[in-house]
Amino acid sequence: MKYVAVIPARLASTRLPRKPLREIAGKSMIARVYEAVSAAKLVSETIVATDAREVVEHCEKLGIPARMTSPEHHSGTDRVYEIAGSMDADVYINVQGDEPLTRAEHLDSLIRLMQKPGVEVGTLKIACAASDVANPNVVKVVCDAGGRSLYFSRSPIPFDRDHGGDIRYFKHLGLYAYRKRALESFCSWPESSLERAERLEQLRFLENGVAIHVAETFFDTVGVDTEEDLRRVEALLLARR
Repeated sequence: MKYVAVIPARLASTRLPRKPLREIAGKSMIARVYEAVSAAKLVSETIVATDAREVVEHCEKLGIPARMTSPEHHSGTDRVYEIAGSMDADVYINVQGDEPLTRAEHLDSLIRLMQKPGVEVGTLKIACAASDVANPNVVKVVCDAGGRSLYFSRSPIPFDRDHGGDIRYFKHLGLYAYRKRALESFCSWPESSLERAERLEQLRFLENGVAIHVAETFFDTVGVDTEEDLRRVEALLLARR
């Protein structure tokens, strides 16, 4: 099977300008994400999808495949879909360009999940730190016994009404894998009501009856949206050395 990883990288970020090109521990953020994805043995091909010629030129200097995509896209998923229109694959993997702590193990877990019969969309979860349960910037997910997501929310789910203390909370990691037909369907549907309320695009799949299968990982990530996030990730990367 052919697995293509697409790294959406938007230069026009408002909270952290020029985010993909910002340096973290001696390398640009986009270079760090690309290196991690390329280390996954089952990934057939990796490409950066961006809205900026400057990002393409930076990638070309580093030998990283990159392609211009429409500046009108509202999400990374739309960029993945544009790439899918000209690159054939059995599965497309959406790896956020602002997740420099991405590891090959994340890709391997997603690919194993997509190799199971009947899986159209896959993503990842990790045990949620107690300090993050009430944090609306950390998305939580609950799943059924078969590993299919029941819901994603910025609120603590499930709600521990009796404070029993034995509830396990899971943080959602925003890496996705799609079969092409699921990706096509997603981009043809309008924004859904739950998606709009939570500002979580994956809810569009659930509202339209498409199951999202979830694999557990033991490797956390930190999305970089602010200067503070960047410094935190840099400290974590330097600590690995």
